[in-house]
Amino acid sequence: MLLSPAGVEALRTALIRATFTANGIAGRLGPQATGGVARNDFRAALRATADRDPLATLIRVFICEQTESEAAVAAALSPLSIAEALDAGLVERHGDGLRMGLDLEPYGDDWWVLADVPASARPGRPLHAEHVLGIGGATQTMIGAAVRRPVESALDLGTGSGVQALHLGTHARRVTATDVSRRALRFAATTAALNGQDWELLRGDMVAPVAGRRFDLVVSNPPFVVGPGTTTHVYRDSGRVGDAIGAELAAAAPDLLTEGGTMQYLANWVHVAGEDWGERVAGWFAGTGLDAWVIQREVADPMAYVNLWLTDVGEAADPQRMADWLDWFDAHKVEAIGFGIVSLRRAGHDDPVTRVEDLRQRVQTPLGDRIADWFDRQDWLHGRDTDGLLAERYRAADGLQLRQEATMGPDGWAVDRQVLAMPAGLRWTEEIDPLVLALVGGADGRLPLRDQLALLAVAHDVTVDELAEAAGPIVAHLVERGFIERVGA
Repeated sequence: MLLSPAGVEALRTALIRATFTANGIAGRLGPQATGGVARNDFRAALRATADRDPLATLIRVFICEQTESEAAVAAALSPLSIAEALDAGLVERHGDGLRMGLDLEPYGDDWWVLADVPASARPGRPLHAEHVLGIGGATQTMIGAAVRRPVESALDLGTGSGVQALHLGTHARRVTATDVSRRALRFAATTAALNGQDWELLRGDMVAPVAGRRFDLVVSNPPFVVGPGTTTHVYRDSGRVGDAIGAELAAAAPDLLTEGGTMQYLANWVHVAGEDWGERVAGWFAGTGLDAWVIQREVADPMAYVNLWLTDVGEAADPQRMADWLDWFDAHKVEAIGFGIVSLRRAGHDDPVTRVEDLRQRVQTPLGDRIADWFDRQDWLHGRDTDGLLAERYRAADGLQLRQEATMGPDGWAVDRQVLAMPAGLRWTEEIDPLVLALVGGADGRLPLRDQLALLAVAHDVTVDELAEAAGPIVAHLVERGFIERVGA
């Protein structure tokens, strides 16, 4: 750990005594100053903390990035001594006072996360090669996407400061976390102890430390950045060429998961000229025997991508690094880079499902609940052939909308396009034809689907068998997307 066990206990005491928590800070600052802090505008927050009591001092040092007198910082951190705080790097000397040496972030209702100070707070200072990230955008994406059902065992691959493991500790009886960086494991151990959790921490590259072991849930926010395989910062660079880390984790998943287990990780993948990116990524899961759902949330062009990651580590002013990276993309015909979430399930099916698709729209949070529901629907669909699907009763999802586009002509409005839209959940939209519209419109839960099709067959002058053959895969798709729900689900 960064602090001794007694030091961790002293720091926790100081933070609780000062109410240096997310709620305590918001209560002290008020909504205007809290909103300003979120935009890195500290003016109102500094005015609200001018009296320098312990909470005010901690806000000024660790939230507003100010230098404060040693006496004020000592009073705010007591009973943790300034000597131990300096030795751990929690604070550092600056001018005639002390400033934050580490990012101590209140998180959730009563948690704290220790990480390195971000590059933006120390302009001109290069990041440590084993820089430990705090709670960034990718971290929050993984937190929101993780399935939060109770499990016996959970694994956090590439734990960094331990944020994912912290969440796993709320619904897993045993938590294991790995990292290639010894330094990161010290941060994670401190985060765990500071929050009263106990994790098994193992050092090694990705899955190597847990070879031969299986878990009910595996999550990972790995070093997924795509490039030529150069490693300068371990939180970002895996040392694998291109997007190989995503394929590597997919290949490792079958041996990591218990029966019914789930693995989820963030990944970047390249869009190569002349290739279908979805087919390429789907190839990662061939032969794994796992159900796989990959959702692409963002796409960036190579220039924007390189600028993002060079700025992230304070290397934006290095034109040669940028040129080398962009040359690699050009040489490999990379047109764009996608970012998204991979979710895998060891469900024991003979015919596992692989879906790779765009999901750019805003979704109802938490996404993890939506992903869990998707796997539940897959489990139900796996057990039913067309006859089984037709024997069920269905109802349209709550709030389902029909949107129409029409053109005015000499005979009035002519409908050009009809779209089903989900106003909640994953907010899918789906263009449909009149037959599907009739099927969904008649799904009121009263009749088995086969009886409903009999009525439609008469109306459309086709046989029930012909209509049933066409309806089977359509109904499966509508159930998978959640447009219709089986009665009793």
